[in-house]
Amino acid sequence: MPLGKRSDFGDARYAGVEVNYAHDIAGAMQEYLLCGFDFVLAPLVQPGHEQPALQLPQDGSAVTPVIREELMLTSATWGGQIVGKVSSWIDPDSPEPELAQRSAAALQQELSWAAFLGLQAVLLPTPQQQHKGAFNFAQVVNQALGGLSHMALWLQLPMTEPPAAQQQQQQDAPAVANSSSSSSSSSFDWFEYWCTLFTLCEQSSLLGVALVVPPDLPCKRAVARWLAQPLKALLLPTSVFTTNKRGYPILSKAHQELLSTAYRHNVQVVLTGEPLHKVAPAPPQPPPPATPAPESTIAAAAAAAAGGDVLPFAVNDPGESHVLRPYWEYLCYLFRRLDGGAAQEQVEAGYRDYLQEQVEAGYRDYLQAPLQPLQDNLESQTYETFEKDVTKYACYQAAVHAALLDRVPDDKAEETVTTLMVVGAGRGPLVRSSIAAARATRRKLRVYAVEKNPAAIVHIQRMVRCEGWQEMVTIVHTDMREWQPPELADILVSELLGSFGDNELSPECLDGAQRLLKPGGISIPASYTSFLAPVTTAKLWDAVRNYKDLEHCETPYVVKFHRHYTLSPPQPVFTFVHPNPQQPPDNNRAATLRFPRPAEEGVGVLHGFAGYFESVLYKDFTLNTHPPTHTPNMFSWFPIFFPLREPLTLPAGADVITHMWRKCGKHKVWYEWAVSEPVACPIHNPGGRSYYVGL
Repeated sequence: MPLGKRSDFGDARYAGVEVNYAHDIAGAMQEYLLCGFDFVLAPLVQPGHEQPALQLPQDGSAVTPVIREELMLTSATWGGQIVGKVSSWIDPDSPEPELAQRSAAALQQELSWAAFLGLQAVLLPTPQQQHKGAFNFAQVVNQALGGLSHMALWLQLPMTEPPAAQQQQQQDAPAVANSSSSSSSSSFDWFEYWCTLFTLCEQSSLLGVALVVPPDLPCKRAVARWLAQPLKALLLPTSVFTTNKRGYPILSKAHQELLSTAYRHNVQVVLTGEPLHKVAPAPPQPPPPATPAPESTIAAAAAAAAGGDVLPFAVNDPGESHVLRPYWEYLCYLFRRLDGGAAQEQVEAGYRDYLQEQVEAGYRDYLQAPLQPLQDNLESQTYETFEKDVTKYACYQAAVHAALLDRVPDDKAEETVTTLMVVGAGRGPLVRSSIAAARATRRKLRVYAVEKNPAAIVHIQRMVRCEGWQEMVTIVHTDMREWQPPELADILVSELLGSFGDNELSPECLDGAQRLLKPGGISIPASYTSFLAPVTTAKLWDAVRNYKDLEHCETPYVVKFHRHYTLSPPQPVFTFVHPNPQQPPDNNRAATLRFPRPAEEGVGVLHGFAGYFESVLYKDFTLNTHPPTHTPNMFSWFPIFFPLREPLTLPAGADVITHMWRKCGKHKVWYEWAVSEPVACPIHNPGGRSYYVGL
């Protein structure tokens, strides 16, 4: 939910600023917007006011307002350029009953007022009784969420290390054990508190978190786990900035990296606190020659707005002299460097990196149903997207190249014709790659392109005709499992892998096509192994929940993970080998996996599992989506996501034991999955009731 979204890349992306209470909110807002900020974080109520909800006088007289009354602002301004801030004194869990009652009433009042104004978001104060659970606070917030339709609530929380990590640091550095960083408040696990509150509020999509950035950042994994939550903003105090030699505010490299990550994940940055760096304003520039200023200058815009003529000299931007301007310029610098760095990487890495970024950007955290390659014929656009993956077909070409050299020695190259079958040829990219490999090795090749999709056959026919391959390529329009070939193949090539390796029925298809291969023949790919990892991904789980039915909660999805956190490294699950030595083949599988979690990482939330694969095409030639071995610049396969019906809260240091089954029936194949520790959950998708792949 970006506020004050800019269309240019010259400004910091969604940078806000905290402002003090001002009766003239319009003037104050204009001042900070001229400075360059996109929105302001402003109090909803006068500081120090601690009265309960407004009570209407019995005599009908007017109410003396204690909350904002500047209703001359348009709803678009309130909604797009102002984030409300709830009073910090509010404490519904106070041990004093009167204060607790007044706090609950005041919190409801302020949120109702913010909803009336049409604000997109409101910042809630950090609960003061967090050690006691702050359950009254959660109840009031949950009740308020039930009456909201669009306004989001951001809960302000500190960014801290998990308690176990803090204890480890104190053991490693006993000299600082009594410092403020090891106080009781800092040892509290705010992430655990957030998980509890989020659960109490039913994981509402309108509830998010705003983290206060500390001078000393936690470890990277402690920060990364927040990115898998609905992190909406970073509250960046001016006290976090240091000073460079010229007196300008700058951030440490760790803080720079944090803000760059925030930009990439659309997390907004809000500058808080008073200016601590006094930078002398730039000296006034002498007026230029009396020539009309360009239409895009501020002078032209001001004159046009006033209905006057363009001034013959430039007018300095009034925001340039603002005391917070150096901080805003530094945020701009970080954002420009981010985009500039991406552009430089594009130049250095070339077209493939750029193309990969363009393909993936639109699919980040977007649920897609896996393909049904046997039941459905793919569309031309799907083939076209896959064919853009230059890396994948280069790997296939290299594998065929090596197989041809191993299959046919140099002294028999002129007299030996290798029979190669491409099963599931699609629009023909593997045919093209195989022929390119044959030409590079100077080996003779006879190709059979087997494809069941009649529309794709048209493309292959045109390719063969245009390339003049009529004598080399035979097109076969049939299902590979039913075809009776005139001869057997020396090499069998296919691209039937799915996001989980076997989830698009590659084992069933290649087992059925194995009879096409000569004894001792080569299958490309030769084997593949699926991998599974427990993940936190509140955004994806919420997207699944929004379907509001059991079927979608038990369906695996193809996803380009973006805002997620891997709780434990991926582990291998199922392996398939081709040619399959097992006769008759049995592709049912079962696996039990234990995922260890160190206590130093604190409490975790399990929303489901991310699936990947590693495949061996031929010998040392591989195609992998498994993160540690991911094939560079390859984007044909995104990971797969197996959701849980309900998120599981994992105690610090608790291992996750999960069970995965691959089940085969007469007409379908499906997966079942469950968790048994630390908390048991029901087996998902029993009997393929919600999802299966048709044979």
